[in-house]
Amino acid sequence: MSNLDVEKIRQDFPILDRVIDGKRLVYLDNAATSHKPVQVIKSISNYYEQYNSNVHRGIHTMSEEATTAYEGVRETVANFIGAKETCEVIFTRNTTEAINLVAYSWGRQNVLPGDEIVLSPMEHHSNLVPWQQLAQEREAKLVFLELTEDGQINMESAKQLIGSKTRLVAVTQMSNVLGTITPVTELARLAHQHNAIILVDGAQGVPHLKTSVAELECDFYVFSLHKMLGPTGVGILWGKKEILNAMPPFMFGGDMISSVHRDKSRWNELPWKFEAGTPNIADVIASGVAIEYLQNLGMDNVRAHEVEITAYALKRLGEIKGITIYGPKDANLRGGVVAFNVEGIHPHDLGQILSDSGVAIRAGHHCCQPLMKDLKVMGTARASFYIYNTLEEVDLLMAALKEADKVMGHVACR
Repeated sequence: MSNLDVEKIRQDFPILDRVIDGKRLVYLDNAATSHKPVQVIKSISNYYEQYNSNVHRGIHTMSEEATTAYEGVRETVANFIGAKETCEVIFTRNTTEAINLVAYSWGRQNVLPGDEIVLSPMEHHSNLVPWQQLAQEREAKLVFLELTEDGQINMESAKQLIGSKTRLVAVTQMSNVLGTITPVTELARLAHQHNAIILVDGAQGVPHLKTSVAELECDFYVFSLHKMLGPTGVGILWGKKEILNAMPPFMFGGDMISSVHRDKSRWNELPWKFEAGTPNIADVIASGVAIEYLQNLGMDNVRAHEVEITAYALKRLGEIKGITIYGPKDANLRGGVVAFNVEGIHPHDLGQILSDSGVAIRAGHHCCQPLMKDLKVMGTARASFYIYNTLEEVDLLMAALKEADKVMGHVACR
């Protein structure tokens, strides 16, 4: 049972008061991006109003204040994900850039012809396309894990597929379509048995699950702040210090150097070696506020709330005739993401009709086109939940689905 006071939480999110076409907003598109509490919004304006200045490069008061606030977020992130040292936390623009950084700086040094990169069939394009490009360039091979009928990793198959040729395992912590929670620690141990490393895409995981990179036993962990109450434009790459130290820079220019001469340069130490140019200062500082907001709620409480609301959603959606729900049936085995299709109604039509009822969901392939082909569909409708969603909003989703059924001339709902 969740200990979150959801009604009190909702008071911190002014956008939830929005009325669209006379209907109160029901926001169920959190897997795409989450809303921001007033504490985060005010943090951004406070930076620009009170101490707008560049970091690392000035000795005047505002520059020192900005640097202290900015670097303080690195420590906040490290504590949130259980990192040993703050220098292992690299600021990027998003999850995608973090993965590309690893593919470029680590991959091009370490992946050789004939090596294998192991992925799951659930991967977001951001955790697939960079490895496709690397494999083509390095003459390596992509190998895909198998899923069970309810969308979980087939671990018996994984033990056969991860082997002596494996150089990297790259997997999502939680699927943005199936909701499946990946057994990362087991996969990490398999990878390490064969001297391979593992990268975890935590974009859907860390906003919803209490996460420790030490307990996951991963080598790289990446995520975006905009999916966990923070602003857009801020991502995190965490990596083991010894691996990051051995990697060359991803971009070159200011702040990532320790000295520059006409014919050569020396690189800065971690983490700044990977942070060229002026960073996204205001949004990084606000991201720290977002993490602190979640920490004050308690990630165990966040998870309990989502299990409760997801279980209710699975139950209510199961009342619809002709519905197909994808992923594990047990809410304890999945995150707060429910992808589904209703027979005879295209997911895009469904999304538009629900929008007319004030209910915001997502419809499409969710940047997982290979998975859609495996599911033998062009796309799905997807409802995704977060800390401010209520059981009543699930009922409003059901009411909107019944309206969609009428509009499309079906009798799907009992």
